[in-house]
Formats: sequence, C-alpha cells, structure tokens
Amino acid sequence: MVILNFNALDSRAYNLYNQALATSVYLPRLVYNNPAVPLGQTAPRGLLFQRNAKMNFKIAKYDARGNFLGWQDVTGGTLQLCSDTQKKLDAAYLFGTSYSQSCSVQILELLKQFPEPVFYELFLQYSDSQGNESLWPVPVTSSPGSSQVQQRFFLVDGLTGRQDNLNSQPQYVTYTSKLVLSVYQPVSSPGNEPPFKLTVQYTTVDINSQAQVAFAVTYSMNQDSTRINTFIALAVLGGLSIFLAMLDTSSWRHRAGQQFINCTTIIKYLAFLTGNVANTLFFITIGTGIYWLVAFKGQHTTVDVALPSPGGSLETDFIIYLSLAFAFKALQLIHMLIVQMTISIFLIDWERPKNTRHHAGSSSSAPSVSAWRSFFVANEWNEIQTTRKLNPQLQLFAVLLILEVIGVINIAARDLNLAVQPGADSYQASWSPILRYGITASIWLVVGIAQILFFVVIYERLVEDKIRQFVDLCSMSNVSVFILLHQCYGFYIHGRSVHGHADVNMETMHTNLQKEKDNLCALRGLEPSSEIQTFDFLLTQKVRNQLDKILLPLSEVHVDMDYIVKDKLFLEKIMNYEFQRPFERSMFYNDPDGIVFSNVLYYGNELVLLLFDTLLFCIIDLGTQDIVLATILTYLVQQLLEMLRYYIARNNLAKKTLVDQCFLI
Repeated sequence: MVILNFNALDSRAYNLYNQALATSVYLPRLVYNNPAVPLGQTAPRGLLFQRNAKMNFKIAKYDARGNFLGWQDVTGGTLQLCSDTQKKLDAAYLFGTSYSQSCSVQILELLKQFPEPVFYELFLQYSDSQGNESLWPVPVTSSPGSSQVQQRFFLVDGLTGRQDNLNSQPQYVTYTSKLVLSVYQPVSSPGNEPPFKLTVQYTTVDINSQAQVAFAVTYSMNQDSTRINTFIALAVLGGLSIFLAMLDTSSWRHRAGQQFINCTTIIKYLAFLTGNVANTLFFITIGTGIYWLVAFKGQHTTVDVALPSPGGSLETDFIIYLSLAFAFKALQLIHMLIVQMTISIFLIDWERPKNTRHHAGSSSSAPSVSAWRSFFVANEWNEIQTTRKLNPQLQLFAVLLILEVIGVINIAARDLNLAVQPGADSYQASWSPILRYGITASIWLVVGIAQILFFVVIYERLVEDKIRQFVDLCSMSNVSVFILLHQCYGFYIHGRSVHGHADVNMETMHTNLQKEKDNLCALRGLEPSSEIQTFDFLLTQKVRNQLDKILLPLSEVHVDMDYIVKDKLFLEKIMNYEFQRPFERSMFYNDPDGIVFSNVLYYGNELVLLLFDTLLFCIIDLGTQDIVLATILTYLVQQLLEMLRYYIARNNLAKKTLVDQCFLI
C-alpha cells in the first residue's frame, strides 16, 4: 500500500509502515530516508564501462502479498511495456546509447499482462575491487524533481481500482506512463548525484482508455566547465570581432573620403561587425561540434563522457549561437551583394582613331574606332561576375553522396556506434544536433576546401583561368577597366596595348602575339619593365572631385592624375588597411597575383559564400532532419541569389559603361 500510494508518503499506510519498521527488523526498506548522506556517496566506486558494454541490471520481484517471486534480468523487455524485437529492446542497456521508446497500449491489454501488481527492486550487478559480484540498489523517484527516493516500483496497478471486491472489474488503472533510467557521468567517481537513478511517472486512467507509455535511458554529466570555456572563447573572439570591425570601418572611412562620423559610418560599422561576429559564432559552433565528435565518439577503453542533455542549457546555447551565426552571415552576404551590385565601372578605350577616305567634296574626317572591343570586354566582365572557386552543384552532390548515400550522417546518433550503415534490425538512437552539425559542417567544409584547392592549384593552371584571362583580354582589346568600389578606392586593370592598336586584322594580331612571345616589344605593365597590370588604388580628394565633374556630363575623356605606383606593406596586405593617405598624389598598389579586382566579384569573396552555404545547409538540415530536402532548398537559395546578383549587376554595368544590355549576353 505504501508503494501504491506513490505520491503520498504521509498516508496512513506509510505511517503504519514506519511504526512497524521501528519495532521489526524483518520489514524491507522501501524509502531512502537518510538526507545526511547523498545518494552518490552510497554508490560503488571504480565502475568502468567500455564502448557498448552491457549494463547488468537485476530486478527482484514481489507480488501484492509481499511474496518474493525471484530474480530476473532486465533484458528482453522486462521493464518495457512497448513490444519490439529482442535486439532493439536490449539496446537500452548498451552503455553510452541514449534510448527512447514510446507507444500506445490498450489498458485491457496491460491488465491481461499484469492481472495483479508486481513490485520491483532494481539493482546494478558489478564486480567490486576484490572481484566479487555485488549488487547496488538503484534509487527510484516518482517524478524528475521529487525528493522522495524509494526502492520499489510497479508497472501496472489494477488492484486499487476495484471498488467492491478483488474479483470485480477495476474502475480505473494506474500504470507507469514514463520510465527513465538516468546515467550520470562519470560513473567511476560519482559525486552527490548517484551514477544511476530510475524515475517513474504514474498515470491513472479509465479502464477503457489507451495508455501512452514511454521508456528511456538518458546520459548526462556536469557541463559547467564546458559552458565556461565557451563563454571565454565567445568573449575573447567577440572582443577581437569588435576591434576588427573598428579597423574595417576606419579603412572604409579613408577609402570613402569620410572626414567625420555620420549615420553611414555607423551602418558600415554594424555591417562589418555582423560579419565578424558571424565568423566568431561559426568557429565556436564548428569547434563545439568537432570537439563532441572526438570526445564522445572517440571513447574506446573507458566511457566517461556524455553528450549535452537534449534541451539542456548547453544544447540550447548551441542552437542560439548557430541561429545567430546564420542570421549575421546572411546580413553580411546582403551587404556584400549591395556593394558589388552598385560599383562604378568605366572602360577606357586606348585605341587611336584612324582617318578614312571620304567622297569628293567632303572636308571632314570621322574616327574609325570600333566599339565592339569595349562591348566584348563588358560582356566578359558580365560573365565572370558570379564565377566561383567551387562548383555549387558538385558541392551539393558530393555532400549528399557522403552524408546520405554512404551514410556518414548516421554517426550523429546519440550512441557510441561508428557504423555508417547500421542494420535494419539495429536500434537507431536519436540525433544529437551538436553531432549532426559537426558532421555536416565538417563534410561541407572539407569538400569545399578540396574543390577550391583543386580549382586554384590544378584547374586554373592547366585548364582555364577566367579571372587572369580577362586581364589578357583587356590587353588584346586595348581597353583598361577602372573600378570604383568606394568614393576614393577601387581597382584598375591596365589594358593598354603595347602594340598601339588592337583594332587590326587577324594576321597583324598573330604577329603582335608572336612579338610578345619572343620579347620583341615592351611589357604590358603600367610601369616600364613591369608586367603588373592590376592594381588597387587610393585617389586624392582632388582627383575624385575632378572625376565627378567629368562624369557629370558623361564626357568621353579620362582623368589626368598624378600618381605613384608602390607595393603594399606586409601588414597592409594582412589587415587590408592602407597606412599612408594620398594627399598630393594618388597611390596605385601593385597586385602581383593579378586578381585583386576580384574583390568586387564572387570569386574574391569565396569565404563568405562558403560559410553562408555551410550555415544555410546545416540550419535547414537541423530544422527538417532531412539531408535531401536541405540539398534541394540550399540549391534553390543559391540559384536565387546568383540570379539576383547577375541581373542587378548586369543592369548596373550597362548603366555605368553605356553598353546596352543586349550586348551583355
């Protein structure tokens, strides 16, 4: 009666039991009532479990009259009211496997299985330091936060609901709606918390109802140190993000010719800050995912690390950090696209006009410079605007193949199995969002980095290099490209032909190329004896004002500027910051790699795109738990962004270069 009145330890039955216990040594102890000694201190020391080792639990069974029915092993579904295969039922007792099972059962079916209550005591069987087999009673609580610790419990009670006599049909039935075996790591050296604890939740329903039953095995450990380390990393990297955002804003102010701090400066600072914070949160989340993959899945001889509890503070913080990383990275991408789609770009045609013969009586001569070379350069620029260092379609296919087809995603389960293709008869534990993110993000980054390395090291050298080929095209077309990213900062592609003319026939063109091959002409660079054709530059405010006056009526002339050409300092390259300011003369900085102007293209911002794609794919996957759907939605978002980037930038290119959109194909 004490156990059946599970929520009433102040009942009459319990009072009678205490009175009898005080005068008799033969009554079993049903309640742990020594608050001076924590439960964890009563647990055995030195318990060691290897990967997927079986936890040996034994149960002592008693009938409603107190008769001992014998010992029984918990395997085979002894404590599980839901039916399943033997292998899946016994998976609950494989150490390290988080287990969850639920189903609906008719109350009448439960009464057939348990016509009378059967009372259980749960014991852990282990070997002590001398090698002797011992038993430790597992404490039982009636609710997660209950302070009442018992030793006995039952699964189904159809006895107390009988109103008239013991042979009558019960009016109501009390059953175990949820049975949770909690394992608190490390079990080898427990503190105040017991290494094992059983939580039993009872529900009373009408006899004609359906019972909703659940059985689970959970693992937890003290995560305070992990959370503190995460906060420290967040504080350090967050402070660094603030400093870098201030540095980026200062650089932008000088490049934009801003003398004072205004609303635009604040907006720019926030834009830079969101990008830096997004990177910070991404590195923290990916570091967290990889750490738990190694720390949890890498356990072999001794298992003493448990994953963060589902819905716990650490897992909740992780989801928040990941969501903020995606949101901030999306804002950074939007800012990048706006800047790229609103650049000012000008084509400088160096071709000298030729006079042509006219009919008799004509006293004027007309220039014979073809516009097709400028159209060709503008069209090629339009085509390379969304060129990337990786193939997005190949990226999605490879990630889908590795995660779903090969089955690497199965490693993200809350167990210690590393099988990528578990058997159909094996129990599949629930996913851990931290492990799932760690796997998907790692695979995405590995595939992406492998693509980039192949593209840069092999493909561009042996097959095609569209960015540097564009520079060659400018030289062959005798057209330079002047790009203004900010008010006083931009990029210059020196395309002036060393042969004087580019509007020539095929034979002359071939002859000119042969001269360059044989070093029989000047080099293509802006400076004598230099091959460097690409630069980033800082204009003086005087030159910028002169440029505005020229562009206002759209006159076809170029700016006569006084400039110097120099190399950037090492720190200037690393920090993307110019220490010297142009006052009297503009500054052109050499670009030996020939790709600095790609900063206004997709090509030069691959890191932003790669991290955005990674976060987008992972967020969709965690939200839907479906790799295929995440692949499809990621592809659609990529195509939408690329389409918007292409068409808006195409319209801007036509507007700034005066090349009609019909020539930009």
